[in-house]
Amino acid sequence: MTPAARRFSPADRERLERAKILGVRSGPAHKYTGVWLVMVDGRLFVRSWNDSPTGWYRAFRAEPAGSISVEKVEIAVRARQVRSEGTRRAVTSAYAEKYDTKASEKWVCGFAEAHREATTLELEPA
Repeated sequence: MTPAARRFSPADRERLERAKILGVRSGPAHKYTGVWLVMVDGRLFVRSWNDSPTGWYRAFRAEPAGSISVEKVEIAVRARQVRSEGTRRAVTSAYAEKYDTKASEKWVCGFAEAHREATTLELEPA
């Protein structure tokens, strides 16, 4: 599949850019969990806060096929672990830019910690 084929539609990209919270679900059996999201160069990224053994991040690692819910629209996705340090740094910067309130500061700083950066996933349209 070419990179352009894995891109979200313009309407979905707009929804994702506006959203502060995204519902994520791995496989059909799990419920949606709300997570913070960022877009970098039209690509969707999410990061786990606590990497719980029964949490959404581990569920996506075990079963990459899933879906997201944004503005009452469900979109089938496939999760991919981000290994590039440059991409992970760009995601960290995107979190700081998007979630720039005083109340968000603790979470943004936490997302910049190495063990949390390592949980960065890219969600691509399936």
